[in-house]
Amino acid sequence: MTSAKLFLEDRAQIMDVIAAYAHAVDRRRWNMMDALFHEDAQFQFGPVAGDWRGFVEQAKSILEPCLATHHQLGQTQFAFESADRCLTETYMTAMHTVPPGYPVAEVFPDKGVIYSAVIAGRYIDRFEKRGGRWAMTHRRGVYDWREFRVIEGTDLSELPAGSCGAHDASDPAVPVAARFAG
Repeated sequence: MTSAKLFLEDRAQIMDVIAAYAHAVDRRRWNMMDALFHEDAQFQFGPVAGDWRGFVEQAKSILEPCLATHHQLGQTQFAFESADRCLTETYMTAMHTVPPGYPVAEVFPDKGVIYSAVIAGRYIDRFEKRGGRWAMTHRRGVYDWREFRVIEGTDLSELPAGSCGAHDASDPAVPVAARFAG
């Protein structure tokens, strides 16, 4: 296989991991994280820091009380250090629908109303290929800006059955991400 083809395959595998992360946090599919991080991986974004398993526990307490979350990924830059090490920078915008009584004030304040917390930033990731598998060894999130917007129309109960995403096995994308679910 040519080095150019390997390079394209490596980039594609890394992009799959980056995309699977966004799916996992938005769909609350925490079991996918085993496939996205190497065992010794570290995580740092705002008040969340530590090993990746600790991150998952912190992320649960931050994201599960949200009514919805939605991470949009933008461009990704790659800096291969070797055939099995790569740094990436991925732009992202993350929207969080925060309910009244939200419990983690150091992340999102309790405003007493439903509001949207929008974060724009970047993921700076270190990937390593171990045992033929690309996964993160370090993720650092940086904020470029954030804002809070009071919103209306968050109740999706009047939409047709099957037209909304879900945080369980009824979500239509479950088969797409199944390879990361273990």
